[in-house]
Amino acid sequence: MRLILLNNHKQGSKSIPSYGRMHRTMEKILQRWRNHLASLGVAVLGWGGLRVLILLLTGLLIWAGGSTYLGAVGSMQVRISPPQPALGYTLSVEIITADPPTFPPQVRWQQPSPTLGYPASYPAFLIGNHHWRALVPTSPLDNPGVRQLEVQGWGSPQLSEVSLQKRDFPVQRIQLAPSVAGLEPTEMEMTRVNQFRQQATSEKFWQAAFVPPGRGSVTTIYGVRRYYNGVFAENYYHRGIDYAGGVGSPVVAPADGRVGLVGLESAGFRLHGNIIGIDHGQGVTSVFLHLSRIDVQEGDWVKAGQVIGGIGATGVATGPHLHWGLFVHNVSVDPVPWLHLHVP
Repeated sequence: MRLILLNNHKQGSKSIPSYGRMHRTMEKILQRWRNHLASLGVAVLGWGGLRVLILLLTGLLIWAGGSTYLGAVGSMQVRISPPQPALGYTLSVEIITADPPTFPPQVRWQQPSPTLGYPASYPAFLIGNHHWRALVPTSPLDNPGVRQLEVQGWGSPQLSEVSLQKRDFPVQRIQLAPSVAGLEPTEMEMTRVNQFRQQATSEKFWQAAFVPPGRGSVTTIYGVRRYYNGVFAENYYHRGIDYAGGVGSPVVAPADGRVGLVGLESAGFRLHGNIIGIDHGQGVTSVFLHLSRIDVQEGDWVKAGQVIGGIGATGVATGPHLHWGLFVHNVSVDPVPWLHLHVP
């Protein structure tokens, strides 16, 4: 006779931590097998002393994945990484299920976006066998605290909790010359930049962690709030990283992608100056501002580390520097995590 060990522990409350959710999910699956095997006449024993081992294995699976396991509904598993994102971080929401979606899958915040005024949703792309992934941006304008994410596309939506961590951003006071302070972007400029940043191809072009596009030191970090000529910019935050460098210093592509935008100050890009935009795929785009020269054309494919232009001071700039902005679905996110943590 075969002896199979399965747990008969009583189910508990649904309001449990991620660790407990995973353990409860394992118990549900094991209980189904217990009932099935019993109907076939197979002897089934309780866990007894082995229950501790399952708890340890549950913890090991969570630790090894570096993400929050949020359990399963039916045959679906959802993992969110990082488990406790700070404002400005990009969330990776992985969905593993053998069931085909009934409509295009997406991940949606239940709460309205501070910048959009309505709940934002983000597409999930197939990245492996029965494996989907959506990238969800956060910004300094979001409110910290527990928020609800909704996975849609497989019948009834699945809700998952995400705890956005508070983050303090520095404040700068910038004094602009009168000739620069009143400078407004052209309508054409903003239209083309926004259209570029809204691209979301299903292909993923980047291959590894991003590399810094400038060789100089960082002079302004992501998320800085600013006063311009003594007036606080309410909905403004520094949407990228600034690198020091002399005019003409090389600017390189931080990751593989396709050049989707080239704009010149002389052609009406008076705010951004000479600009390059690279589409890294799946809603991830980079923009490089204030360039002195541009070495690529729209449609070119570039590799990480390839020189694409030179540092300059075109557009609205207080001096020569490189501004690198990283966007996920047209929301500016902190590039630093992308430099250190590879998003598969």
